[in-house]
Amino acid sequence: MNMQNLMAQAQRMQREITAKKEELEKMEFTGKSEWVEMVFTGGRVLKSVKIVKTGNITEADKEVLEDMITIATKDAFIKINEAMADKLGQYAGALDGLM
Repeated sequence: MNMQNLMAQAQRMQREITAKKEELEKMEFTGKSEWVEMVFTGGRVLKSVKIVKTGNITEADKEVLEDMITIATKDAFIKINEAMADKLGQYAGALDGLM
């Protein structure tokens, strides 16, 4: 393969990767725990927080609520990472052949 073909292939891959990243950033991912639902974009921007626990939240529940927010955030980020791996994983080793 000549250098011109390699450069064209690398540029095409870069455009595809950029398009897939932009697509991911527009997607929404919901992280859930027993008390909380949080919605993030694929770019990890927080869009909303919803407390789904019914009844009153007491002062004693405060620490549990904090833990539930952490769990919901981690859940959303796991989903984002899985979507990234799904959409961009095909490119992970592709540049090795070009170098």
